[in-house]
Amino acid sequence: MLYDDPRLVALYDVLNPFAADTAFYLALAESAAHVVDLGCGTGLFATELAKRGHRVTGIDPSPQMLRVARAREHGGEVTWIEGDASALPFVGAADLLVMTGHVAQVFLDDASFLATLRAARRAIRPGGAIAFDSRNPAARAWDHWTRERSSKCVDAPDGKTVQVWHEGHAQPDPLSTGRAAFTTHFRFLTAPEAPEQTVSATSELRFRTRDELARLLTDAGFGQIEWYGDWNRAPVEETSRELIAVAR
Repeated sequence: MLYDDPRLVALYDVLNPFAADTAFYLALAESAAHVVDLGCGTGLFATELAKRGHRVTGIDPSPQMLRVARAREHGGEVTWIEGDASALPFVGAADLLVMTGHVAQVFLDDASFLATLRAARRAIRPGGAIAFDSRNPAARAWDHWTRERSSKCVDAPDGKTVQVWHEGHAQPDPLSTGRAAFTTHFRFLTAPEAPEQTVSATSELRFRTRDELARLLTDAGFGQIEWYGDWNRAPVEETSRELIAVAR
């Protein structure tokens, strides 16, 4: 989803707060002097790293997201770059490069994801690592993309209540195609006398198996790969919701 609408950018941190995944990546970065956050969003994770004394580079294609990131406490201590993996040759050697929040799934074709992984490989110093997460297709996350199953209400920073839900598109079984599309609706609940406002954004994600991800990492030049099925570092099982890779 492209967060280029200021109303949606304002909701990003509400919908994506610090959680178990944040703790996982913070622990992984403890010994890393320079961390690159590719797809850094509003900079919540990047500025927390900076607060802890790491050298941090945050890269994101959305100027609206980076506007929020730069204004954060410790935002002035992070190097922010508006762009994508093509900016990696200019960041200097990284000890750790992360793609959090299922960013890996926005690369719909293998060629674009492989190009990103190869650029990451060149940006990481010898002995360094890349870490990212991707939803396990066997867990069938798309089955929950209905209004009934996904609807929730959150409070926006301006105090207004927003109802958020996903609606999956009619499509062939993503287990066969590896792709799933959905629309996220944001229904802004205003005063009774004011008209309701609903903003909708359509997204498509790629669901790769562990074997597919491993093959791409190997083709990109990474060696040892550690796999986890959840944020407590449990091994990957058939029912695991996550495929978390740490490759060196």
